Amino acid sequence: MRRRVLTVLGATGTIGVNTLDVVSRHPERFEIFALTGATQVERMFEQCRAHRPRFAVMSEPAAAAALRARLAADGLAVEVLEGAAALTEVAIAAEVDTVMAAIVGAAGLPATLAAARAGKRILLANKETLVVSGQLFMDAVAASGAELLPIDSEHNAIFQALPRGFDGDFQRAGVNTLWLTASGGPFRTLSAEAIAAATPEQAVAHPNWVMGRKISVDSASLMNKGLEVIEARWLFNARPEQIKVLVHPQSIVHSMVEYVDGSVVAQMGTPDMRTPIAYALGFPERIAAGVPMLELMGRQLTFEAPDTVRFPCLQLAFDALAAGGNAAAVLNAANEVAVARFLEGAISFGGIAASIAHALDAVAGGRADTLDELLDADHRARRVADDYLRCSYA
Repeated sequence: MRRRVLTVLGATGTIGVNTLDVVSRHPERFEIFALTGATQVERMFEQCRAHRPRFAVMSEPAAAAALRARLAADGLAVEVLEGAAALTEVAIAAEVDTVMAAIVGAAGLPATLAAARAGKRILLANKETLVVSGQLFMDAVAASGAELLPIDSEHNAIFQALPRGFDGDFQRAGVNTLWLTASGGPFRTLSAEAIAAATPEQAVAHPNWVMGRKISVDSASLMNKGLEVIEARWLFNARPEQIKVLVHPQSIVHSMVEYVDGSVVAQMGTPDMRTPIAYALGFPERIAAGVPMLELMGRQLTFEAPDTVRFPCLQLAFDALAAGGNAAAVLNAANEVAVARFLEGAISFGGIAASIAHALDAVAGGRADTLDELLDADHRARRVADDYLRCSYA
């Protein structure tokens, strides 16, 4: 068996940690070429000691210097690189055949796009790549022959529930609707007033999933589901009206595909990100993920419609998808700014949606044909959102 050679972009985050957990269970299948992180020096050091990559990349120079010192003191022969260019370097290296794209936010876009252009097998956990640059990214995948496997539990579930070899033709495959399930997050049952007054600590306390702080806030606002709707549009060549959202608080049904004959095929499992990670790592085979088996006896599964009045971020995402052009890039950038300010305690939870709506009004409507155009929209949206929040909360 030929071992797959991996670069893990975002190794120190939740997805990266879970990826390395699955990899460690199958040393005969996988070899780590490079690990990348931002500032978590100690975690990166421990990962280097456990997996012995050829390269470790830290985006922050001070963190890179600290990691070099730690590795040298321990006698570990891992070369440390730094900066955004190094992320791309280890993503497109000739030795690498598989890239786990797990950097949170738009920062992961350039390296992931480079991996697509280089024809790699991409395990896509960075949803912002498709949100910001959907057509551009999918064109790169098609042109290079890259292989794209989704890691988000919802998109991975849809990928599993679609016919093998699905090529984006809904009619030929007999597909009617893609159903994305949402847990509803920690604020599902709260009033609009209670949600508006929520604290960062409440927002990151997800009832079912262990995730990073940014994605936890997105889950609380349902923006995470909105971003996933946009991602699904590009992954599966779906029209907006072919994608629906259903709140499922138990997080057992991870998503569903509805067929024209009335069949609904659902993927179910214990809520653990190692399952979709293992599915993509081993594809087309299935490999052990270390996840407890699902116990359905005595369980009750419920479903409800999402409330876009209490959770306006979901509607804003649908609006951005319908608008096209650079709107999704603007949506994502403004959200990243607002979530960061909320986590700092500088704005209210309600300020997130308000600043995104303002940025869409001010910046959306431009072209999205090149990476430069998308990055320009991203930069302008960040500036507009930041100015709005500074004025609103001065």
